[in-house]
Amino acid sequence: MASSPQPPPPFAAQNPTAQGSGQGPPGSGVGALPGAFANLQISRGAAPPPGAPRGLTPQQAPPTLAARPGPPPSAARPAFPGSPPAPPFVRAPTPSTSASPPFGGQPGVMSQPPPPFGGPPGASSQPPPPFGVPPGVVSQAPSLFGGPPATASQASSPFVGHSVAASQAAPFGAPPVAGSHPPPFGGPPGAGPQPAPPLRQTFAGQPGPMAAAAAWTQPPPPSFGAPQQPPPPFGSRPAGQPLFATQSAPAAQQLPFMGPPRVNAPAFGPPSWQTQGAGSGAMQPPLRMPGIPGSMQPNTLGPPGTPTIPYSPHAGTQVSTPSKIDPNQIPRPMRESSVIIYETRQGGQATIPPAASSEFIVKDTGNCSPRLMRCTVNQIPCTGDLLTTSGMPLALMVQPFSLPHPSEEHIQLVDFGEMGPIRCSRCKAYINPFMKFVDQGRHFICNLCGFRNDTPRDYMCNLGPDGRRRDADDRPELSRGTVEFVATKEFLVRDPMPAVYFFLIDVSMNAIQTGATAAACSAISQAISDLPEGPRTMVGIATFDSAIHFYSLKRAQQQPLMLIVPDVQDVYTPLQTDLILPVSECRDNLEQLLESIPSMFENNRVADSAFGAAMKAGFLAMKSTGGKLLVFQSVLPSLGIGSLSAREAEGRANITTGDKEAHKLLQPVDNTLKTMALEFAEYQVCVDVFLTTQSYVDIASISVVPQTTGGRVYYYYPFSALSDPAKLFNDLRWNISRPQGFEAVMRVRCSQGLQVQDYYGNFCKRVPTDIDLPAIDSDKTVMVTFKHDDKLPENVECGFQCALLYTTVYGQRRIRVINLSLSCTNLLANLFRYADLETQFSCFLKQAANGIPTSPLPRIRDEATNTCINILQSYRKHCASVTSSGQLILPEALKLLPLYTLALVKSLGLRTDGRLDDRSYWISVASSVSVVLAVPLVFPRLIPIHDLTSRDDDDSLIPSPLMLNSENVQEDGVYLLENGEDGLIYVGNMVNPATLEQIFGVSSLAALPAQASLFTISLILCLKAAVLIPCVARV
Repeated sequence: MASSPQPPPPFAAQNPTAQGSGQGPPGSGVGALPGAFANLQISRGAAPPPGAPRGLTPQQAPPTLAARPGPPPSAARPAFPGSPPAPPFVRAPTPSTSASPPFGGQPGVMSQPPPPFGGPPGASSQPPPPFGVPPGVVSQAPSLFGGPPATASQASSPFVGHSVAASQAAPFGAPPVAGSHPPPFGGPPGAGPQPAPPLRQTFAGQPGPMAAAAAWTQPPPPSFGAPQQPPPPFGSRPAGQPLFATQSAPAAQQLPFMGPPRVNAPAFGPPSWQTQGAGSGAMQPPLRMPGIPGSMQPNTLGPPGTPTIPYSPHAGTQVSTPSKIDPNQIPRPMRESSVIIYETRQGGQATIPPAASSEFIVKDTGNCSPRLMRCTVNQIPCTGDLLTTSGMPLALMVQPFSLPHPSEEHIQLVDFGEMGPIRCSRCKAYINPFMKFVDQGRHFICNLCGFRNDTPRDYMCNLGPDGRRRDADDRPELSRGTVEFVATKEFLVRDPMPAVYFFLIDVSMNAIQTGATAAACSAISQAISDLPEGPRTMVGIATFDSAIHFYSLKRAQQQPLMLIVPDVQDVYTPLQTDLILPVSECRDNLEQLLESIPSMFENNRVADSAFGAAMKAGFLAMKSTGGKLLVFQSVLPSLGIGSLSAREAEGRANITTGDKEAHKLLQPVDNTLKTMALEFAEYQVCVDVFLTTQSYVDIASISVVPQTTGGRVYYYYPFSALSDPAKLFNDLRWNISRPQGFEAVMRVRCSQGLQVQDYYGNFCKRVPTDIDLPAIDSDKTVMVTFKHDDKLPENVECGFQCALLYTTVYGQRRIRVINLSLSCTNLLANLFRYADLETQFSCFLKQAANGIPTSPLPRIRDEATNTCINILQSYRKHCASVTSSGQLILPEALKLLPLYTLALVKSLGLRTDGRLDDRSYWISVASSVSVVLAVPLVFPRLIPIHDLTSRDDDDSLIPSPLMLNSENVQEDGVYLLENGEDGLIYVGNMVNPATLEQIFGVSSLAALPAQASLFTISLILCLKAAVLIPCVARV
């Protein structure tokens, strides 16, 4: 239903140079940047002082405006994913300044190799450096995985000129570090002759992570003799080139003369690749990034058991030179320049779907739209061993009501009458394009279980020369990957439920005084017009503090009648009727009541809140029909059923890693609310909670109810009566007007050889095969993981089918069937080639969010990091060509996985410095977030909004995101940094006054108000910004 766009929330103006503005509610000062951005680094020079906001020096701190973008109005929101995010500028720690060698010599070159096998120095040799100072040793940047940097592999070896015994005593009596070793033979790409091995080997084998850390922190051994610097071999990187590169290595390169390698010896020399064809089993040339000098990764390319000769470094003065990292060489998200037309199948085979963050139009030719269902890999491994070797997960991301592109074909409705949809007699799979008809159409073979079924007489049709039914293209169920069937009586346990919306409003003293009650009443009053039209749409309302107040809205009454329930332990409803009425019969009384509620409780001095009892009472009023219960809560529940108390660590903003029980603070206090939620789900009642608070409310306990009933938590902290009502209204409006269904049951089926392992998301699960969703909407995603129970045949496709039985908001019972059929493979290379980066990362994100409340944070972070490492190690070991251990080898499809994994590890949910409620809310959001919003949740997007006036009306609504580094933040610009949940506006010191006037209504930075609204000026720039900001939260 089209309507005029509504503005997103205003942004609170803040002064980044001040420790607190003294305005607004607690926590709204400069130190209260959204937790998701706490790890953002935008800097132009020296590190800021401890008290300054991160990423800005005091001299560079411009005014900053913070707020949270809300969902868009229905007329303004885009129906397709937005732009891909851009990566941050990866900045290595600044090393100390290099000391110059004596006698005016030149500083050591970090790629400078020693003479081969201890030979004499060349004519261009330099004088030896001071004792204990090896030439060309540089400090190393930490690895992308957050682990310790490793020892040098591209810097010149510490053993220059003469070989030094590994057991040689360190100067000043410093003991050798046991976990250290030199680069393996072969060195970095383009290295010249290699040094001789140490005279005596201290230990054998490869060091673990701790040993690598010790090797990095220990100063290098003294160096004797002058280094030799030959010209770099063909294909190598000169010393002045960037440390990161994505260019392909030369096809072949002569190896240094070291004699023929042993059978079990590690690879020598630089890597060499040859471009492979795109046929089955082939791979594109892998993306390669030369490692940071000094990185020492285990050599996994040689046969198992390949030894690595280590050494023990010696103490001495370490000379550091700053590393030069070109951010333009770091893999980053790239946005497609044009809209992609994507056909789901071509030539009888599945095609690789475009990135979830790209803009594309789907043409359904047999497989479903990737917006509805995506797999982590687009070729299925035939065996579980192959999947385990790859290290990748096998999972589906199912978003049954995902918004389509406006240009896409609508899902077609098929009515088989009383016969009902055609199904397999054995596995109950629904008819789909991959079921094969045989015997002139008299039988069909199920693509999932292989059972041979009889074709109903009324459904028979002759086959064409190609073996397909002649009417296949005319039947959506035989030609489309997604269809809807009209459900027959066998799918009806009761009559389809009406669309019921029951509002519960907190009227305790805190809610009244902060303006939360007035904001809730105003939002409900404005959103009523967006409720589904028709006689089946019903509403009810109640308020609560230490008691529960029901209201009868019968039209015959002069004014609404209040009915008070004081008992919050044994809750009941005062009336069986008149509490929930059709909107058409009570609209006037409802609007009158909403207008008067704030003044009715204006002098309320009751500080307690019976949150759990109010939910129970609302449920009892809806029990016979089911529906949506929308609760507006402002304080910690303190009375009645499900009352809570402040946790022991409620006031602690930082939970140390030494606290082994810290994760338990993210678990519910008890099972009271969980038990209540299970009862709600049984009677098809979905709960959404809007937390308009300025204090701790224990989201860990409260969120159990929405997560179990298919709802979600909306969090406004610290709530501001000036800036948050607009966002509250947009959130509520989108909640009730978005595509959604009620009393849903979902099951995912798959081919023989696979079985469903688990489901992740917001639902109630009573049986292993199905999940119950009292409500499901276009924003909810369910993750389904799989495991092998048999071997899949390579020449047969593997099928997946999601069936969702639900009731529309207009009372129609439907079955939405989503089909996906993918090829099977025995080649590990194909798994990496056809991997889906964003879907895999979404899987990692949901698994991490699921484990945070039950496991210590260090374990969750290590699991995320190790998962990424294992995937890349498997690719390097089994798929990449011969390479040096100093190179980071990345598969093309997963080249951004290290970057996203690092962002996940540094995200709010996996840090220890966030508030408990903030982290619990992050977990709640991540559990049901869509694939397109999973990456921005931890890796935000930077969007320029100062040049919107220069864009044509037919341009894409959202400008291309910028790379996350300070070079892209100009002092004459205005930028929006957002992650789908929170937004931050950065205003430069030299912004054009006309732009300030158009956006903020002021002509100078000094005139910016403490809390500014973007939607008070009706100019074109303001209008575009008002539409843009909520839209980026949805794409």
